Amino acid sequence: MFKNKLHTEDFHIPSANDTSSESPEAVSEIMKKFDRESNTRDYDGVPRKIVRYLLAAFSLFLIWMNLFSVWDERIRRCLFLGMVIILVFIIFPIKKGNHKKNHIPWYDAVIGILGSGSYFFFVFNFSTIIKHATRISQVEIIIGIIGILVLAEACRRVVGLPILIVSTCFVIYAFWTGMSVKSVIYNLFYTTTGVLGTPIGVCSTFIALFILFGAFLETTGISEFFIQCANSIAGASSGGPAKVAVISSALCGMVSGSSVGNTVTTGSVTIPLMKKTGYAPEFAGAVEAASSTGGQIMPPIMGAAAFLLAEMVGVPYATIAVKAILPAFLYFTGIFLMVHFEAKKLGLKGLNREELPKLGKLLLSKGYLLLPLVILVFMIIKGFTMSRSAIFAMLVAIAVSFINKDNRMNGEKFVTALENGGRNTLSVAIACGVAGIIAGVVTVTGLGQVLIAAIVSVAGGKLIIALFLTMITCIILGMGVPTTANYVIMATTCAPILITGMNLNPISANMFVFYFGIVADITPPVALAAYAGSAIAKSNPMKTAVNASRLAIAAFIIPYMFALNPAMLFINTTPIDVISIIVTSFLGMVAISGGLEGYMLYKLNVPMRILSLVVGLMLIYPETVTDLVGVIAIIIIFAIQMLQRKKVSTEKI
Repeated sequence: MFKNKLHTEDFHIPSANDTSSESPEAVSEIMKKFDRESNTRDYDGVPRKIVRYLLAAFSLFLIWMNLFSVWDERIRRCLFLGMVIILVFIIFPIKKGNHKKNHIPWYDAVIGILGSGSYFFFVFNFSTIIKHATRISQVEIIIGIIGILVLAEACRRVVGLPILIVSTCFVIYAFWTGMSVKSVIYNLFYTTTGVLGTPIGVCSTFIALFILFGAFLETTGISEFFIQCANSIAGASSGGPAKVAVISSALCGMVSGSSVGNTVTTGSVTIPLMKKTGYAPEFAGAVEAASSTGGQIMPPIMGAAAFLLAEMVGVPYATIAVKAILPAFLYFTGIFLMVHFEAKKLGLKGLNREELPKLGKLLLSKGYLLLPLVILVFMIIKGFTMSRSAIFAMLVAIAVSFINKDNRMNGEKFVTALENGGRNTLSVAIACGVAGIIAGVVTVTGLGQVLIAAIVSVAGGKLIIALFLTMITCIILGMGVPTTANYVIMATTCAPILITGMNLNPISANMFVFYFGIVADITPPVALAAYAGSAIAKSNPMKTAVNASRLAIAAFIIPYMFALNPAMLFINTTPIDVISIIVTSFLGMVAISGGLEGYMLYKLNVPMRILSLVVGLMLIYPETVTDLVGVIAIIIIFAIQMLQRKKVSTEKI
């Protein structure tokens, strides 16, 4: 996705004592450890320029193809994948470690040419292959095998083993059901059921262009603007740096799409500040990891999964973005409240208000940076295609860059944006191609019906049990898998269980599996975002992951709520109901956050903590009776808290 290519020297977060952040070298090392996309070959001089311009040319080709091409969809997808594969083998080595500078081993050159050639073969022989239908020749079978195997190796290098292991198990299942090699290759390579299916189709159009848009947006300095806004809003309050991390990570996550990337880049600044303020290292790393992971569910972009979700469900993108607003608001409200209660409990202070930027002045001087995002959302809502909306918003981003001379777009920055956009597209494209294999096997083998029957049978027809089993499946399958591929896997394997087997609303079902696939990034034992945060915080990785899961408790509760009552997604509801849901859900998150932290206005004892958690769940669940009981209960809790605080204050006097 659009990775945050931030460097800590690009911006400065002021504080009373001018805290230091992680050095760019340290950030790079952490990225290489937890983010496979950062492990690239070392080029300089002329070879570096060649690679740079190849990636830029690739980005320009994507723009041209989406604006003017009238080719068959399969030709477009094959061209796209062929280019992606050759670039992957140019940029990514066979393994981590030191590599000879400006050098590509002969075997990588051969594999890259064979792999990309397999897809280009399909392009140049398209008419003939289509006429063959299922009667593909022995040569075409071999070419298909090469194409799939090279795609798998590219996936291992760029994305990692988790999704590759899952896809391999699915292919083995296809053979186990009795499918022949010819049938498997035909369905997975030569049709739009497998590799060339919906995921790669959406990636080569909407996602790739939005990644490119994100790269151009970064050149305008919007990430620095987001962090400065967060500082001006919350930096001076109790435990300010942690609140800054929550706000800035939510905003940066909209244009990042990578839990790990956002954790490392934004966290390299916010985590040291949180530690200096007084937060424990495990808590500081967890705040950043949970907030950065939440960026994937933050409208309007949602890590680009919103485009796939809209395609899978068959509704306009704007509909998905609107329905995702309240769940995302509650998610970040939960983290923000727990950060606040933790700060109050520990008696932590904020940053020096005099050294922080003023929000009004900031919006007046740099508010124009939001114009590309505003134009993007406006055009999509007005019915323009997502591709054209992204390209037009890209042009607006270039235009607004000229307002500030420090971020003004020149030839060098223009090529850099194209280069970064092309580079960031590679991993998503490879992941989507492999995810297409999983989706293809589910389709051609009827595995979806098998999974539906199994879950429904175990659940005994009870929705809550089916939801729990689906949640566990999503978390396991989502471990270590990028956002877009993650959603594809969930949508093809898990969502049908709830839609067909339990008659759940399609949007609710897809949002449910999407949420639980995403939280795998902070759920032990494979919590990559949390581990990346712990590396910066120099904390215990498992304790950081547990803290991150606790902070992101809303992500484990809210999906059940909108699955059991889709009114939370503004489905079959009224404006009055929406207002009621917003108010009661917010109060519910206050109660849950206080119960987990053991503090609201004053310290909560164990019985009060349990009561707060129960009351919070009642308020979040959108039903009139539970809302009334919950509101009365939380008023009583706050009254008791105020009396306790007043009593302590009086005793001190």
